[in-house]
Amino acid sequence: MRKLSRLFLLAIGLLAVNAPLEARSFRTVVIDPGHGGHDKGGQWGLVYEKHLALDTSIRLENELKKRGFRTVLTRRSDYFISLPERVRIASRYSDAIFVSVHYNYTWKQQVSGLETFYCTSQSQALASYVHSGMMSKVRVVNRGVKFARFYVIRNATCPSILVEGGFVSNANERSRMKSAWFRQALAEGIADGIVRFRRAG
Repeated sequence: MRKLSRLFLLAIGLLAVNAPLEARSFRTVVIDPGHGGHDKGGQWGLVYEKHLALDTSIRLENELKKRGFRTVLTRRSDYFISLPERVRIASRYSDAIFVSVHYNYTWKQQVSGLETFYCTSQSQALASYVHSGMMSKVRVVNRGVKFARFYVIRNATCPSILVEGGFVSNANERSRMKSAWFRQALAEGIADGIVRFRRAG
């Protein structure tokens, strides 16, 4: 009886050790273009974060499909969707990761660079791989990988990150993000990071 108990505990222990690896056997990527509709996000003149985020997300979807992933977008056009609904969409898939795509804004117009956020330990590695992927594609200030408690990454049950693809409020970065090549480069970098994250599992 004791031997059976020890074997049972050993099996449970092995499952616990392997749990983070199982999280990397995903094939679905839920892509969340930030803002939408009346929620424009960061804005400078006619440059709206909501449009940049959607375009980058669609490009990311195309890149991920080339790499064999199944993709889900929380929105495909310019309409508002609540934060809880974004999380609910992600929760429908048991084999998924969640990537929320944003662009940044601050009143300090000299601030620039890319940053990537995570909230849980299972998401930190994903954030690191994706951030490295983006930084390998564009020459900008590296603001690093950071912990944050944003609603969507705090409440999503799968590995979840939020990327900020530069500052709408910075003139140089705004000029870049208005160009398709920059948004495409970010999409490719995010996709490369996701592939590396899955392979690392």
